[in-house]
Amino acid sequence: MKRLLLLTNLLLINFAFSQDYASIQGKIVGANNQPIPFANVYIKALKQGTMANENGLFQLNTIKTGDLELQSSAVGFKTQITPIVLSTSGLKNIIITLQPDASLNQVEVFGRRSSHPDKIEALTRLPLEPYEQIQSISVISEKLIENQGALTISEATKNVPGVYTFATYGNKRESMSSRGFRGIPILKNGVRVHSDFRGVGVLTDMQGVDNIQVLKGASSITQGVATDLGSPGGVINIVTKTPKYRFGGQVAQRIGSYGQARTTVDVFGPFNEKETVAYRINGAVERADSFRDGVSSQRFYVNPSFQWKVDEKTKVTVELDHFYDSRTPDVGTVNLAENDTNAIYDLPYDQFLGFENDRSVTKNTTYAVRFDRELTDKLTLKTAFYKSELELEDKGASLGSAVTVNEEVQYNLRTRGYSNAYREDDNSVFQIDVIGDNVYTGKLKHVFQVGVDYRTNKTSLGNFTVSAVDTINVFQNNTNTLPNINFEDSNASTSQATSLGFVAQDVVSWTPWLDTFLGIRYSTTETISGDETINSNAFTPLGGVVISPVKNINVFASYTNSAYPRTGTRVDANGNALGNERFDQFEAGIKTSWYDDRLRFNATYFKINNKNINLPVYDENFVATGFFEKGGNDQRQGIEVELTGRILENLTAVAGYSYIDAQYKEHTSFVYGSSPLNTPKHTANVYLDYKFVNALKGLSIGGGAYYTGERPINDWSTGAVSHEGIVPNQKPFEVEAYTLVNLQAAYKFKKHWNARLLLNNVFNEIGYNAYRTRFINQTDPRTVAGVLSYSF
Repeated sequence: MKRLLLLTNLLLINFAFSQDYASIQGKIVGANNQPIPFANVYIKALKQGTMANENGLFQLNTIKTGDLELQSSAVGFKTQITPIVLSTSGLKNIIITLQPDASLNQVEVFGRRSSHPDKIEALTRLPLEPYEQIQSISVISEKLIENQGALTISEATKNVPGVYTFATYGNKRESMSSRGFRGIPILKNGVRVHSDFRGVGVLTDMQGVDNIQVLKGASSITQGVATDLGSPGGVINIVTKTPKYRFGGQVAQRIGSYGQARTTVDVFGPFNEKETVAYRINGAVERADSFRDGVSSQRFYVNPSFQWKVDEKTKVTVELDHFYDSRTPDVGTVNLAENDTNAIYDLPYDQFLGFENDRSVTKNTTYAVRFDRELTDKLTLKTAFYKSELELEDKGASLGSAVTVNEEVQYNLRTRGYSNAYREDDNSVFQIDVIGDNVYTGKLKHVFQVGVDYRTNKTSLGNFTVSAVDTINVFQNNTNTLPNINFEDSNASTSQATSLGFVAQDVVSWTPWLDTFLGIRYSTTETISGDETINSNAFTPLGGVVISPVKNINVFASYTNSAYPRTGTRVDANGNALGNERFDQFEAGIKTSWYDDRLRFNATYFKINNKNINLPVYDENFVATGFFEKGGNDQRQGIEVELTGRILENLTAVAGYSYIDAQYKEHTSFVYGSSPLNTPKHTANVYLDYKFVNALKGLSIGGGAYYTGERPINDWSTGAVSHEGIVPNQKPFEVEAYTLVNLQAAYKFKKHWNARLLLNNVFNEIGYNAYRTRFINQTDPRTVAGVLSYSF
């Protein structure tokens, strides 16, 4: 009887079990029905889940029947909720298709997400993809930065045609150029981190970078009037990473040549079960020596951010980005001939021409608070406050001109000086925009933006110098000990500027194949420098047209001009102010997208003229009179070609070429037809990344080649200018072209682990980046690094 009762109970339990529980089988796929390996499947109500295998297949057993919700997620895709009704017969062959998610930062190596990149509106202030914009915009993705192991702005932006390093000023900072304009502005999350109009550059860390956006050409519509020498060439916007609403992250260790040791961490996730508040913390610690003895660096970086989804239509994001870098400035080498002859000395690596206590310290902290509110399904309110605090302290050696001995110039002998300089820069932007997307007036569709911005800047700087500490011979080992010195000269200054701008843009779709762009900006700026107060106003228009003969081809043309108020108060011989200078820009090209957006090709022609320049007036001996006159024409024109995408399903490519014809035209200071310093006519880049899918699955290899053409080391003076190494009426020599070849290999194993090998400058080709003849710094020789990372 007991056995009978036991058997009966077991049968009843089994019957109940079979009635209430079942299994679920399915597959997780992405675009083109490609399986998503190791995706997560979870039933939140039952707290049961599993992970798909490498082919995207999953199976959940012993699941209670009834109305359920399957939550499917994977890195780089939107989390999807799939309602199901599970009966006792179970479910088989379920196909769940996940959509790529821009908010998860998963980008293809060629730099574009399925929608528009994060914070692109901070740069363009329009909710359009780069492909749809009237201006030339390139985006460098986090994935591309990671694959190439890029640690600097220049290493990342070498993937953009026509963007190149202007100077490093002794490897202290990075100053970038585009379209023949020196030192284009560098923004972080849409705010300036440096206001020096000369464009001496900044430093930042790549660990916190989500993507880098390069907008070429005049950006005065959205970013304010052109107060930098490089503003007409474009801007570089460094976008930091933001929170994710799932838990995860990565820790990594990089060990490389010359004592490099770098540790990074990235952790993110939700704060609460409702997933309305999320966080993210990025950080990096690094120290390294250099190929040159006596040169070292160390840095610390942290980037916390928080996001709160107040409701379905409201979102608040708070970000902090702090960077500290301390390094030995490398004064570089010298030219062993007149300035018309290239005789750059190949300085041995065991020689350092500076002093052992030379140090350059950079502290930069940026803040951002963003408030986004969907007013309707067509209108969005975007409010943001961005702030940046920059502190620079540079103390180090300087090299003077060659020494003359017995009336003979000895190019190997140099007077060595010393300086201690500081700079404090405080920038802020408060910006309000109302954005309309797909708003109709009759049959016309509008995408528009109306906004105001209030910008402030305060700068304090000083410099203490000794012109001659000693004389050194670059052929010999020299002392690196700084003797007791008394500063001979010092100067300090402060300035502050405030500007208020009004911006309006409207993209009108007249037909499915015709769009027009119209934008206007009015800015008023007050600049206080010492006892002088300057007020200037600027009106900047933008107009353009986009024609789409077929769906995947956009042909565009645009015109804009931008004011340059910095020289607007210069006076003529009668004491009358000459007013703002202006830059006129014409741009035309084609943007294409092929094979379901897998392959893209863009070609752009540009022409930028600076006409009616406020030119200095000189007497017959080329001595400046202090007066100015209207006239002149400096011109930059050229072409840019860009190909990006997946040539094959597992082969991606980034390639570009740029031709820049930059010339001083009518000018009182420079030779007609001569090029501005450090402007190469030709630059080119190509990068390939191949992922193995069969026997060597998990292995990927990549490589790139980057060409920088020859360029003049200085401006060619007509006899009026002789500063910073310029010899009047002497044509400066050309710095030689160089090509850098880099290789990478990576292997993913045991799901969470990834190992990467980086070999840079494979052929050990040495090139030079120079600022006139004051700094001549070589590129890094061959280096190797290994990176081991763990993702969770």
